[in-house]
Amino acid sequence: MTPASILSATEVATLARAAGFELCGFARPEPIPPQVLRAWLDAGLAADMDWMAARAEDRLDVTRLFPGTRTVVALACAYHVDDEATADSPIARYARGRDYHATLRDRLRTLRRLLREAHPDIGTYAEVDYGPVMEKVWAVRAGLGYVGKNGCLITEAHGSWVLLAVMLLDAEVDAYAGQRVEDRCGQCTLCIDACPTHAIRPGKRVDSGLCLSYQTIENEGAAPEPLRVAYSNLVFGCDLCQTVCPLNAAPLPAPGHRFLPRPVAALSVRELAALTPEEHHALTAGTAIARAKYDGLRRNACYALGAMRDTEARPLLEQLAADASDVVSEAARWALTQLPPALNPPRSSR
Repeated sequence: MTPASILSATEVATLARAAGFELCGFARPEPIPPQVLRAWLDAGLAADMDWMAARAEDRLDVTRLFPGTRTVVALACAYHVDDEATADSPIARYARGRDYHATLRDRLRTLRRLLREAHPDIGTYAEVDYGPVMEKVWAVRAGLGYVGKNGCLITEAHGSWVLLAVMLLDAEVDAYAGQRVEDRCGQCTLCIDACPTHAIRPGKRVDSGLCLSYQTIENEGAAPEPLRVAYSNLVFGCDLCQTVCPLNAAPLPAPGHRFLPRPVAALSVRELAALTPEEHHALTAGTAIARAKYDGLRRNACYALGAMRDTEARPLLEQLAADASDVVSEAARWALTQLPPALNPPRSSR
């Protein structure tokens, strides 16, 4: 579009809602102060996620990604679904339905199409969370919410049960976010207190190496032994710091069917540990759970069974202790050490 072109913020927000985004806000593409990212990286809180530092300059300045950017459109989808069958699922809420990357990409494509139908010359760049864009920073700048003490974006209508995306436009809009959303956390420390591994640090920062979301998804090796006892009923991701948050008590439900739980979310820890390769593929295909891969999911399930001291899982764990996967067999052997000693059968009186 020509530099003089100015879009209606109301129109763009209406198109975003039509594309499936519950929240939409606008910010000018001013560079992010380096300290926002550098302090976290320099403190070693990124664990082995080296890609966070690899393109740090691009993360801090979106105009490096999309020259000519005039507006950053921050977008959010709600994903909280009440479902009795999966209320106690060991799978984090965001991963119980279709892979959110696919859902948000579909909605971004729809938004791009709607924008181009209305403004054929508009240029765009969009991403979910796989590229070098700091979505939470832009969500805050665009007035969608604020970052809570647990590092999650908290919104008025949906709490922190939201997934974020960003679209860059080469045109201005006629209204950008005014004042930022007020921080409502106050003196509350429930999220900090609920974290079983003490991963939540001062300054709204999270130590990735201690976070169970990182350990159950990103870490492909063995989890540090001190963290394993915290895996109780946790196999993929962790919602503990969000579940205790008072601002998450009554979120508006996610509309549509994309985030409805799939059958895999109704399985128990023991059932997840016992999956065959064929069952795993059939149940996790098209979900975010597939990221943990077959061995990773079973490794996590073994840790969880040990943390839960599930004595009924002993035969399964003994079987998995001889599994061909080193990471699974080691996890199963550790889990067996957490179980109470097996009772010896009574001796015959003969």
